[in-house]
Amino acid sequence: KQLIMIMGGLSVVAFFGLTIGTTTEFLIRVLISAGIGIGAVYFWIAAKAKKRMSMIEEQLPDAVELMVRSLRVGHPFTNAISIVSKEIQDPLASEFGVIADEAAYGRDIGEALKDMAERLDMQDLRFLAVAVTIQQQSGGNLAEILAGLAKVIRARFRLFRRVSAITAEAKWSGKFLSAFPIGALILINLGDPNYYDEVMTHRLFVPGCIAVGLFLGANLLVMRKLTDIKV
Repeated sequence: KQLIMIMGGLSVVAFFGLTIGTTTEFLIRVLISAGIGIGAVYFWIAAKAKKRMSMIEEQLPDAVELMVRSLRVGHPFTNAISIVSKEIQDPLASEFGVIADEAAYGRDIGEALKDMAERLDMQDLRFLAVAVTIQQQSGGNLAEILAGLAKVIRARFRLFRRVSAITAEAKWSGKFLSAFPIGALILINLGDPNYYDEVMTHRLFVPGCIAVGLFLGANLLVMRKLTDIKV
């Protein structure tokens, strides 16, 4: 509800700004305002979610190694999960806290880990869930299994960072190419506020702006697709 209210508020502000600054038709102003309000909140939430997932991926190897140490000193696996939820910082601590609570109420810990992996859509967590489930069904030294898994996760994380470094130039090129026209527009208006006065009232001005915005967004999507390498 709060996000919807923020979207509505931004849309209203954008609508009044377009009403004051342009002479476009009412329907076009409504559509552009809705796109600005919804798009801004969507990209903000997407950035927050990406940052949270990156932190979880970075914390996971340390969490698995902490489980290994807990198992080797004699703690049961449910206690090891609880220790991780208390010792590791958020956001991973909160996720493992949910697992610890579900295990305390009697839920199978392998199923709880599997659900968490699917909810977060992380391959490393799927590996953890599968390892725990197999150990529950067939037995074995869970500490040694998780120790090997921690090494695999760290190796995958290092490879992911290397791929990110290699593709960083292409990603920033896409962002720069999309941001440059907007920056040029702002600088032109600051230098000469009346530069676009003769064309702003033309019937093709707003559709042209929309087309340019769509092309800039397509540029970002294409560059992201080209640099999205699965590890």
